[in-house]
Amino acid sequence: MLITNVRPAAMARLGFGYEDCRALNSRLIYAAATGFGQDGPWAARPAFDEIIQAASGLASSIGSDDEPQFVPSLIGDKICGQALAGAVSAALFSRERSGRGQLVEVPMLETIAGFNSIEMLGGYAFDPPIGPAGYKRMKERRPVRTKDGWMTMLPYSGDNWCAFFTAVGRPELIDELQVRDPVARAENIDRIYARMGEIAPSRTTAEWEDLLLRLDVPHTAFARISEIGEQEHLKAVDYFAAIDHPSEGRIRQARPATKFSDAPPSLHRPTPRLGEHSREVLLDAGYSASEIDAMIVAGAVGEG
Repeated sequence: MLITNVRPAAMARLGFGYEDCRALNSRLIYAAATGFGQDGPWAARPAFDEIIQAASGLASSIGSDDEPQFVPSLIGDKICGQALAGAVSAALFSRERSGRGQLVEVPMLETIAGFNSIEMLGGYAFDPPIGPAGYKRMKERRPVRTKDGWMTMLPYSGDNWCAFFTAVGRPELIDELQVRDPVARAENIDRIYARMGEIAPSRTTAEWEDLLLRLDVPHTAFARISEIGEQEHLKAVDYFAAIDHPSEGRIRQARPATKFSDAPPSLHRPTPRLGEHSREVLLDAGYSASEIDAMIVAGAVGEG
């Protein structure tokens, strides 16, 4: 298997293009993370996360058409990395059945545009369109200010909204805002959230948590990123573990979130340093120790 996020033209110049590699091994899985699909007009363009957020419509969805905003995270890189892992797994499974390798391409623009379209195509998902693109509920939801902080309060079903407005002494809003009818509720969601925002400052965050927990209404207080290690649930499950790094000393790192009943994952070592495993990989590929020494001396490979 070969996995790369170098632009295909550069890989070809180095002699590591797909056709060159396939000629050496027809069982090779050649997985390429690209900025743009190689069958399109932007195939040769460079891409970074912000480029993809802009070109995919994600920045418009986060902000607006008039004032787009970036997600303050390398979300395109992360999502495409996960998509690439899934694609490689599928290709490996296919090879087990067919005996043949193949080229696997995961283009960032197409991947993020598809990811964003699940909610955001809206009425544009129909042909011809039955309404504008966008998902009103997603666009309108936002944190609400309490008496002493911030919360996200997310009554979701008609029963949730009825219980919420009844508990806060505003039962007249149930009919006024038509919260029982899911279609009408969706149409009125901007007004509904506005009313909730007006009501929220009447209680402290702790008082809201107590009430909404009793009502079984989805909610949570906000975790400060500077205090994320103290978030109640994450702290209880010991999510951020301390490990010893060979060059950086004691560091804190998120442990694997996925759980496997037969093979529990753990933080058994830090991310490899650049070139740390060059010798092991090349020995496993069949090169001798003297050949590897020569490659390192020539600068063909690095050694960590």
